[in-house]
Amino acid sequence: MREIVFDTETTGLSPLNGDRLVEIGCVELVNRVETGRTFHAYFNPGRPMPTEAEAVHGLSTIFLSDKPAFHELCEDLIEFIGDSPLIAHNASFDFGFLNHELGQCGRPLICMTRMVCTLVLARQRHPGAKHSLDALCTRFGVDRSLRVKHGALIDAQLLAQVYVELMGGRQIGLSLAAEATSIAPAATSTAAPIVLKVRPPRPHAPSAEEIERHAAFLCDITDPIWTRLDPAQLTDSRNAA
Repeated sequence: MREIVFDTETTGLSPLNGDRLVEIGCVELVNRVETGRTFHAYFNPGRPMPTEAEAVHGLSTIFLSDKPAFHELCEDLIEFIGDSPLIAHNASFDFGFLNHELGQCGRPLICMTRMVCTLVLARQRHPGAKHSLDALCTRFGVDRSLRVKHGALIDAQLLAQVYVELMGGRQIGLSLAAEATSIAPAATSTAAPIVLKVRPPRPHAPSAEEIERHAAFLCDITDPIWTRLDPAQLTDSRNAA
């Protein structure tokens, strides 16, 4: 199963107020394992970057001034995501901006049924806990030391690891076992019979030398506890054991 984990950075909180998408990062998963394929792009929003937004992601008006507009890379992005489910943290926010940009380009919007929200998953599995990406990375032991500021690609890479943990972790061994079971009849029908070599039992009785050394060791013990027991009690305890 192919899935795409993605994250966005924007000029603000709402495309309805004129805010635009300025960065997107996508990570490909196949059977919930990262394949190494990613899509990452910066976009010129065609408007100044507000100070508050720049403080979050560090993307300035000057930095974005020579970047392509969204419509210039739109087809590459659509080809990468294909028809796979799209996973994001607080996904309605990212879907809102992505669909707004697609609509501006005259492209079909992404159906919301493809949306998987890790924030919703986290709230269901850990009610009452903190559900930010940083908090979830801490919960699942995901290294976020490279995350100085918000960045679409690094956040998508971190979220991919968090998503796998939210879904129960990598159960690769189970799938391999299932595959092995499915091919076992064909393999055993042609393979040569296995001949097991049985080793003789290893003797475990103490040698005469070991018995002598043990007796000498017991003699060196001062006031051993077994000398304080009544012989009848000692016999009863051994029988109980």
